[in-house]
Amino acid sequence: MSAKTKPALTAAEIDRIIEMAWEDRTPFEAIEFQFGLPESGVIELMRRELKRSSFERWRKRVTNRATKHAELRDPEVERFKCTRQRQISFNKISKR
Repeated sequence: MSAKTKPALTAAEIDRIIEMAWEDRTPFEAIEFQFGLPESGVIELMRRELKRSSFERWRKRVTNRATKHAELRDPEVERFKCTRQRQISFNKISKR
């Protein structure tokens, strides 16, 4: 990704992207939809922000995981989050 296309991200957005990247059921396409950061950008961000061992563990975890790639998911699953998950607004879980 070139410097021109790289979105400017706040610390809170970076934290949320890392959280979404670690979630098993959040596809890379959801991150790109919300933050404009493609899979390669997420990998670059994770490499930069995580310790080496954490990055390697994450890469091993998400490599070839069907739930992290929309094209590998069950075609009946069209959502970015679990239907039972509470509403999220402004990247914060609503009060319970």
